[in-house]
Amino acid sequence: MKYYIVIPAHNEQDLIGLTLQSLVSQTVLPSKVVVVNDNSTDKTEEVVLGFAKKNPYISVVNKTSDAIHLPGSKVIQAFQKGFETLDSDYDIIVKIDGDLIFPPNYFETIIKHFESDSKIGMVGGFCYIDKNGEWVLENLTDKDHIRGALKAYRKETFQQIGGLKPAMGWDTVDELLCKYYDWKIVTDQSLHVKHLKPTGANYNKTARYKQGEAFYTLGYGFWITAIASAKLAMMKKKPFLFLDYIKGFMKAKSAKTPLLVTPEQANFIRNYRWKKMKQKLI
Repeated sequence: MKYYIVIPAHNEQDLIGLTLQSLVSQTVLPSKVVVVNDNSTDKTEEVVLGFAKKNPYISVVNKTSDAIHLPGSKVIQAFQKGFETLDSDYDIIVKIDGDLIFPPNYFETIIKHFESDSKIGMVGGFCYIDKNGEWVLENLTDKDHIRGALKAYRKETFQQIGGLKPAMGWDTVDELLCKYYDWKIVTDQSLHVKHLKPTGANYNKTARYKQGEAFYTLGYGFWITAIASAKLAMMKKKPFLFLDYIKGFMKAKSAKTPLLVTPEQANFIRNYRWKKMKQKLI
């Protein structure tokens, strides 16, 4: 199976080289790697071009965008720009961040999962962060969720879910739509990926409201949003985030912000979320 990788990158000169080195060291190499240099003011492009000289399947695309870091929309717009430069001769499309180090067998293992069952639509490993010299699991999500930093999609699945949505919540809605269309999602706990910059390190107040807005646009409704917000605020050990999330939800509701899903999909998502919550309580 052929896989293509798109890497949105903004000011990653210190880390993108480590990511690319781990890609060119894979036991099964990617057919194409596109790095989208998104408004970088450092030497990100030079580092990528250095790799591209020796590895012709690596290329760089330059993009100009706002310097403001808004989670979701900016990164997916960059992904989209890179994706548009690719042909359709692939089996798996991968979106990764430019601050990861993959084990050498990562993509060989990912491919084996896809080959094992034609109903598997998404596969991913787990992100680990450095805590006092030890690599520990970056514990922000459930074990059945694939982090936004390392998403791999079967081509047919990617097309059916309509690609990636340029909004915060894109890395949740993709999985919920996978379930809606009856695709399986596989997470492999044997695949440990080093995440060099912990998630959300540079989010601001605007971004915090965005999380509540994301819950609204996923069609969660108020009560699921309240439960999800409380859980997330506790996981981040910042209880006041709960209020920011709820404010964001209410703002989006009063502004009648468009949903990322159809009414039927929203209904499915709410039922699915309630079912999952009940399972955890039992």
